[in-house]
Amino acid sequence: MKMEIEFKGESVRIDMFLKETCQDMSRSYLQKLIKNNNVYVNGKCRKKNYILSEGDQIEFEVPEPVELKVEAEDIPLEIVYEDDCLAVVNKPRGMVVHPAPGNYNGTMVNALLYKLDNLSSINGIIRPGIVHRIDKDTTGLLVVAKDDNSHKVLSEELKDRKTGRFYVALVHGNVKDDEGIIEQPIGRDSRNRKKMAVTDKNSKYALTRFKVLRRYGKYTYIELILETGRTHQIRVHMTYKGHPIVGDEVYGRKDNEFKMKGQLLHAKKISFVHPEKGELMEFDAELPEDFSKVLNILEGRL
Repeated sequence: MKMEIEFKGESVRIDMFLKETCQDMSRSYLQKLIKNNNVYVNGKCRKKNYILSEGDQIEFEVPEPVELKVEAEDIPLEIVYEDDCLAVVNKPRGMVVHPAPGNYNGTMVNALLYKLDNLSSINGIIRPGIVHRIDKDTTGLLVVAKDDNSHKVLSEELKDRKTGRFYVALVHGNVKDDEGIIEQPIGRDSRNRKKMAVTDKNSKYALTRFKVLRRYGKYTYIELILETGRTHQIRVHMTYKGHPIVGDEVYGRKDNEFKMKGQLLHAKKISFVHPEKGELMEFDAELPEDFSKVLNILEGRL
């Protein structure tokens, strides 16, 4: 689908203009169109920070939806809430959120396609309905959009930091401060491109809040609040602080006293404003069994 618009008014960035003009499309989707060279001004591709002037001719092409090739699979998945607009899912450890080239089976998306009648199409054929994600070995709550308008509204809430995302984790060491803020930029690790790191090079602003819930000598049980949502943010920030998450095979320590297969990090609570009703929605997920077992060991109950 091709669209043509003549710009009129005071100078403004093209991404901001398109956001206001095309309100049925999310900001991230429009920025993706610009990044993929689908947006032209006066016949030339422009970046998202290009300043429009009176009379500029804007053309952009919205690719036609591609038929989904990912198959629905009857995979166990706990849906804690569902209505016509969205669903809230409690993801288990070891489940990848969405397919990737070469791995199109066994993901949360495969399970969602089987269990739900509808999913939004904004994120394309691989990530239908996925508003945000958590890592394969992180457990807990995710919100899923069932239509494009709900996806757009939920995505904007997320970007505007109106979505509450509360995690709990067991970390190595004795965290001395009862609470604090980790405000450090995150980007690709220059020594290992498969990892993220705190770095000033090609990085993005990241902020994590934490609060100590219980100390166990060489371990600390903490709550974390995500103010931003960078890749592996909590895992990277806690490692930067010298308190990597127990069981984290990528950013953690090699010693694994509890023989965990994956980090003890759980997306416990999530809150957001319902995209249609305008009501505040809040959900809380109990710790998975393996996480609870470790805490019981530390409490001396096992």
